[in-house]
Amino acid sequence: MPAPHSLIAELEDTFSQGSREKRVESLRRITDLFITSGNGLDQEQIAVFDDVLCYLTNAIEARALVELSKRLAPISNAPVEVIRRLARNDDVAVAEPVLSQSPRLMNEDLIEIAKTKGQGHLRAISVRAQLDEPVTDILVGRGDSGVLHVLGANAGARFSEPGMATLIKRAENDDKLAEKVGIRQDLPWHLLQQLVLKASSTVRARILQKAPEQSRQDIQRIIASASSEVTGALGTPRNYVKAQRLVLHQKNLGHLNEASILDFARTIRVEEMVAGIAVLCSASIELIDDVVFSERKDALLVPCKAAGFEWPTVHAVFKARGTRRPLGETDLENAKSDYTRLTQTTAQRVLRYWQVRETTSRNQALEAGESSAAG
Repeated sequence: MPAPHSLIAELEDTFSQGSREKRVESLRRITDLFITSGNGLDQEQIAVFDDVLCYLTNAIEARALVELSKRLAPISNAPVEVIRRLARNDDVAVAEPVLSQSPRLMNEDLIEIAKTKGQGHLRAISVRAQLDEPVTDILVGRGDSGVLHVLGANAGARFSEPGMATLIKRAENDDKLAEKVGIRQDLPWHLLQQLVLKASSTVRARILQKAPEQSRQDIQRIIASASSEVTGALGTPRNYVKAQRLVLHQKNLGHLNEASILDFARTIRVEEMVAGIAVLCSASIELIDDVVFSERKDALLVPCKAAGFEWPTVHAVFKARGTRRPLGETDLENAKSDYTRLTQTTAQRVLRYWQVRETTSRNQALEAGESSAAG
């Protein structure tokens, strides 16, 4: 490899006396030299190329920078400073190759660029093979529909729960985005339920059609369950016959426990969830059904605490129940605080009172019916 001082001397001569074509040729020749010898270079030698290429980029036209960006983008040991300069270039054509491909860009680089550059830069970042949550949080918050469509279809993008919730919210009025997000395998069950409840029948059908084979059955179950919950909220009773049979079988085998309820909730198996809670806290399914789908958020806390559930299970039950007014994050935090203060003894006492009241009301209704029939 030519010594550093000879390269710099040649460049000084090129920039002081050479034409634009000669500068571009120098850039091309030095890039060729790096690419052909890159695998055998140590960090110090790569740093020399970094200095030289950064020096060249100061006075090279955009077309040559685009070529440089395309050539360096896929190289794992590309000179890091020149990569960072190219990524921050205001010209999207220059920045796009390295933003979309270069493994030399760290999360810190991507976050800074996502916060400060335009939509073209954000779209380029969105196609990267891997994206971590801190980066996607910024992209979801700042990106336009074009960015979100690319991001929603990128299987290598990881999302925080707030980031995914924002993406779902943005998809409410964007059928194409809803379809892309709906078939993601990393979509939490409660967010998939939220998306399905608000999607049109056409979008639901497309999600089922495009979903991977291993996910299709689960999505079908959620769609069916979501439809059942909507009709249930409108007054049609849910059918718990099969669910009750299943949970009683699990109980007889010694397999029915809090983990079962958590699994039912996370997979939106609402009937099994209600039937399981009823068995674990020794209450009727009718009572637990009323409590689970009540718009009073504090009602659900009672049977869950009586059964001794931890908060993550209660949280999952809240998410799965699919009422018309699902709880927001603030409501959930308040419910968590109430749940912490509620003792199991108090919850069991309240539940027993509800059961007595339910039995009394049922008996009174039966007596009234018998009197009416006799009359």
